[in-house]
Amino acid sequence: MNTLKNQYITEIRGKLQQEFAVKNVMAVPRLEKIVISMGLGEAKDNAGILDKVRVYLSALAGQSPVVARAKKSIANFKLSQGQPIGMKVTLRGKRMYAFFEKLVNVVLPKVRDFKGISDTAFDGQGNLNIGLKEQIIFPEVDYRTVDKTRGLAITVVTTATSKDQGKKLLEYLGMPFKKDTK
Repeated sequence: MNTLKNQYITEIRGKLQQEFAVKNVMAVPRLEKIVISMGLGEAKDNAGILDKVRVYLSALAGQSPVVARAKKSIANFKLSQGQPIGMKVTLRGKRMYAFFEKLVNVVLPKVRDFKGISDTAFDGQGNLNIGLKEQIIFPEVDYRTVDKTRGLAITVVTTATSKDQGKKLLEYLGMPFKKDTK
């Protein structure tokens, strides 16, 4: 079993259950999934980009990504319905915990001028959205094979019902948040 998941089961779940006065163990907030996505506007003109990005995403996620296609045609963007516009991969279970641990302990400390994740990165349901400007901060991506740095979005979906529950869960799991300077 993954060390982070084991720590959640043995220590963190009990703390959260006491802190939020939850009677049922199954109602305690937990990680549900992590979605890694990359928008590729230039893929509508050059289909070879999809193959390059597929290699990056599958290397850092450990599984093959899915192509996201346009739902509608938009004339101003010269976009037709069904054209590829991005890639995404959804992680659950062991891969999710392994990726989260790598994100917190290896990737985020490598971000230049990183002071922590902001409170505004949460939505109303306790899910965290992080945007990274370049994919080369991941150790699996070989910077010599990168033709262009591309940003990616990471969404950490939790079963929390509020922002406070989601933040406290991720805080216990090791996510570095900005310190309040009040």
